[in-house]
Formats: sequence, C-alpha cells, structure tokens
Amino acid sequence: MIKLNSLNWHYQVATAAPRHSVPALARKQRQQQRQGVRQLLQELLKKLEIDDTLDESSFPYRLVNSQHYVCFSHTDANSSKQTTESNQANLTRLHSKIAVVISRQRPAGIDIEINNIAWHVVKRFYSESELAILQELSTDQRERTAKLLWQIKESFIKVNQYTLAQGLGMDYSHLIPSLIENDKEINSTSVPNDSEDANCQSVYRIAALQSQQTVIVF
Repeated sequence: MIKLNSLNWHYQVATAAPRHSVPALARKQRQQQRQGVRQLLQELLKKLEIDDTLDESSFPYRLVNSQHYVCFSHTDANSSKQTTESNQANLTRLHSKIAVVISRQRPAGIDIEINNIAWHVVKRFYSESELAILQELSTDQRERTAKLLWQIKESFIKVNQYTLAQGLGMDYSHLIPSLIENDKEINSTSVPNDSEDANCQSVYRIAALQSQQTVIVF
C-alpha cells in the first residue's frame, strides 16, 4: 500500500466510456466528469489510506483535515483548442479521461490533452520566443511540443490561479529544448515559479506521462 507521507504527490487517471454525440451531450458530459473526478478522488484517498473530505470553497482545492492540495483534470471534446478535422472525426471514438493529483506541501497542477493544439490558437496565446522556436521545428515535432507547452501552461494556471490569458501567455521557451530532447514515457524537468504566493515560490518539477497524455506540475 502506498503511503502519502513518503511522496510529495500522487495521481490517478481513469478512463470513461466514449461519447457518441459530443455537442448534444456537452452539458451531461461536464456533469459526468465533475462527478467522475470526485469519485476518482475518493478511490485515491482510499488507496492512500486517507480519511478526509474535499473543501471546494476556494481554489486551489484542499482536503479539510490534512490540508493536502487537490487538483483535477479531464478531457474536453468541445474545446476550441482542438485542431484538425481528423482529430474532430476521431472524438466519438476516443475515451474521455479524468485525473486527480494530491500534493502534500504545495499546490500541484495536472492537465490531460487528447488532441493537438490548433496552430492559430498557439499563435494567439504563445509568446514570441516560443513561436520563434516552434516555427523552426518539423510539423510532428512542433505539434508535440506545442501540446506539451499547452499542458504545462494549463497546469501552472491551476497552481498559481492565473487567468487563462495570463497563464497561456507565460513564456516557457527555455523548456522547449528539454521537451524536444526527452521523448520518454516519463520526463522530469525543473522550472522556477514566480508566484506571489509563498507556498508556490520555489522550483517546481514537471512530469510528462505521454502514454496517459498527461502532464503534472508538482
């Protein structure tokens, strides 16, 4: 049995049944995902032998008794960031994923992305430094790297409670070389965090679990 006191964070991913009519079931899907991540949290708490409940009164979420930090993520088939027609056509065949991460000492972020990020969305939000590097990459490498950057940005939004525009506009161009070089199942790299929150003012680590299409910042 895994003991949380020996870890800084722990995560769990679950896969739900595929959806057949994404536009028609959008609201129902969001409700199911909301319920699903909370059920997944209960499973993770049970696995870690933690008797606690979730405090949803403010962000970041925390457990009531232990004060451990909790972060959720789920796939979003309706997001405008999804890209090509082939990706859209595949949505009904893909599985919806949900994930939860618990962190003992400070906020953690987690993000799941099934599809690549549309290039026009990348150009809208990414920094000039990031775009300059991405434009020099091959198409496959650019799509993979842009997606990982998006997941890192989304995760730090959850850590620091940035607005969407603020978080997506942060410059992580210094991470791109390591994202390109490391093409393994689990990548880990460090990045300083400039949050004004004392709990977040330290070096964060980034783990990319590519088979799960998941990035965790912890």
